[in-house]
Amino acid sequence: MKLLVLHGVNLNMLGQREAAHYGAATLAEVDAALQKLARELAVQVECFQTNHEGALCERIHQAHRDGVDGVLINAGAWTHTSLAIGDALAILKCPVVEAHMSNIHAREPFRHHSHVAAVAVGQICGFGVDSYLLGLRALIAQANRRAPRQQ
Repeated sequence: MKLLVLHGVNLNMLGQREAAHYGAATLAEVDAALQKLARELAVQVECFQTNHEGALCERIHQAHRDGVDGVLINAGAWTHTSLAIGDALAILKCPVVEAHMSNIHAREPFRHHSHVAAVAVGQICGFGVDSYLLGLRALIAQANRRAPRQQ
């Protein structure tokens, strides 16, 4: 099983910003934890981060062409602002799981809306790095039990 983990804008700064919301883990540590879990669960995970919205859309398009089995995404602030990323994710035929390290529903009101949620099978937030690990487990379960999402 081939899965893609997408990290959006500013997530390259994990460990250096707003520890009260995001903890002390760096993006490299998040990716290492994901790779460790992927090995334990016998799946392949590719991680990708960008601060360029168009590059994230292009990577989603490539995931569609590659026929990945599932996508785990933390789009960062684009979650709340990017129709383009939501539209790109809607192209996918595989399950999409949305993850956030902080509890976006307990933060500023503008963070309560997600353009990703409309195309995701579920959302996990508020558990720090564990949001990603729980998200990966949920994604694998979804990919194993359900047919590709129909548009």
